[in-house]
Amino acid sequence: MLVVLYRWRVNPEMIDRFVENWSTITRHYLENCNSLGSRLHRGSDGIHYGYAKWPDHETREKAVLDVRVELARLHMKDAVIETFPEIFLDVVADHLVDDHTPAK
Repeated sequence: MLVVLYRWRVNPEMIDRFVENWSTITRHYLENCNSLGSRLHRGSDGIHYGYAKWPDHETREKAVLDVRVELARLHMKDAVIETFPEIFLDVVADHLVDDHTPAK
């Protein structure tokens, strides 16, 4: 399993737009690209952290956004002040409980 950590500094006036479009993109990956899901957090440092689970590097590399979702990516990007480099994490031990509650 592969986990990818994403980090953004989001314009405080555009957080709702960012979350909405991040969710659109995440749903697309779940429904069309074999993603294992993703979560988005706001840290105490004001940075937004997202992490996505993928079966492997190859599946993630093959995942693409189609034209319907590209607009969401652009809206999300407009809300971002700063993007930090992605971090790839290979799972070596996993004790996280998955509550199987779908995102709304």
